[in-house]
Amino acid sequence: MSCILLRMIDTVTPVNMADRFRGFLPVVVDVETGGFDPQRHALLEIAACPIRMDTEGWVHPDPVVSTQVEAFDGAQIDPRSLEVTGIDPDSPLREAMPERAALNHVFAPVRKAIKAAGCHRAVLVGHNAAFDLSFLNAAVKRTGHKRDPFHPFSCFDTATLGGLAFGQTVLSKAVLAAGLDFDSHEAHSAVYDTERTARLFCIIVNRWKSLSDSARVQHGLSVDHDGAV
Repeated sequence: MSCILLRMIDTVTPVNMADRFRGFLPVVVDVETGGFDPQRHALLEIAACPIRMDTEGWVHPDPVVSTQVEAFDGAQIDPRSLEVTGIDPDSPLREAMPERAALNHVFAPVRKAIKAAGCHRAVLVGHNAAFDLSFLNAAVKRTGHKRDPFHPFSCFDTATLGGLAFGQTVLSKAVLAAGLDFDSHEAHSAVYDTERTARLFCIIVNRWKSLSDSARVQHGLSVDHDGAV
């Protein structure tokens, strides 16, 4: 019997979020930007989706919170990035918030979700998560924000998880491999990418739980903390 199987059999998946990820609450984040450099290029959109856990230990996406963001003073915007995202920073219909207000708008429901889950901090989940986290951290630093709920460097990357679970590292291909729809016309919207990434993350986490539970049942062991099989 492999070491991995033995570990799966030995471990009952927690049924509360505080125990599942060492006190961290996964929150899916996607940003749309004016380039690749978080110090020079503008943050233009941000969306976040906390992940909740039901009483049986399955994870699900919560509603997405989002806002468009005003470019900070002196920010650069690469026209090639706008061709990808379709964002018009000068559109009067954008209803964009200044960076600090945008962070407040996103952080408030994240902190609420952390408290409700009994966790102590959020961990960013993203597709190529280091990119999203770098822009989030840069905005926090620029605005002097003191109530950032996210861990400053730890993150969960669905590009890696998608490669592990489905052999796909591109978001659209991983989402399709997971059995979900993906609309390429909606892609590169912070809200849409966040929602798809959250669904993908939950499928992968739940798939691991299902495999673990099945292995325990096959060996006559409990899958619940109360002893039920």
